[in-house]
Amino acid sequence: MTRKDQIRNAYRATGTNAGFYDGMITCSTIPGKAICRLVWNMDREKNLQYLDRALSGIPEDFSGKLLEVPVGTGVLTMPVWQTLPEADVTCLDYSADMMAAAQKRAAALGLRNVTFQQGDVGALPFADGSFDIVLSLNGFHAFPDKEAAYRETCRVLKKGGIFCGCFYVQGGCARTDWFIRHLYQPRGFFTPPYETEESLRKRLAGLYTKAEVSSVEGIAVFRCVK
Repeated sequence: MTRKDQIRNAYRATGTNAGFYDGMITCSTIPGKAICRLVWNMDREKNLQYLDRALSGIPEDFSGKLLEVPVGTGVLTMPVWQTLPEADVTCLDYSADMMAAAQKRAAALGLRNVTFQQGDVGALPFADGSFDIVLSLNGFHAFPDKEAAYRETCRVLKKGGIFCGCFYVQGGCARTDWFIRHLYQPRGFFTPPYETEESLRKRLAGLYTKAEVSSVEGIAVFRCVK
């Protein structure tokens, strides 16, 4: 079984005991599938497609230092870190509740290569060039100071390192844009301003020597080399 298959199987298995958030983000529960379809215009295959792309910047034999920010509940990445026992993974989140859920998931999987730290992506507590890879899944659309987040994630990355991940962008799906504007943003889940796929491509090209951006509906996926 390939690493991709292992991770996909882990996402599918999540549905048996997932809470609302985890079921939605993995499209693995009945309510989660309904939200994916209604808000994001995605079925499970599209959901897995953008996650596969977002994680493609991490080699299957990776054994360096990686920063994940934000870690959220860890539902998307703990199965990945389980396949990379030689990697040195640091998971950071501003929310203590989210990080506690991720720590519980890591403990259940017996992960020994993952450490957790509460902190702000706009002021990362790490030296310049500390990491070989920085991964950010579904975070930038929520960060209040996006300029600082772009600057800091680039700063802590080594020369030649990889910045990869995904987040919501405007213009990819009109239905999604409506729900973000009328539901997610008023509740404080998402914070404007938002990128478009084209503005994100230009921004990342200005920060990195190589930047690839694509999208699945309203989610942009990126892979950059510093």
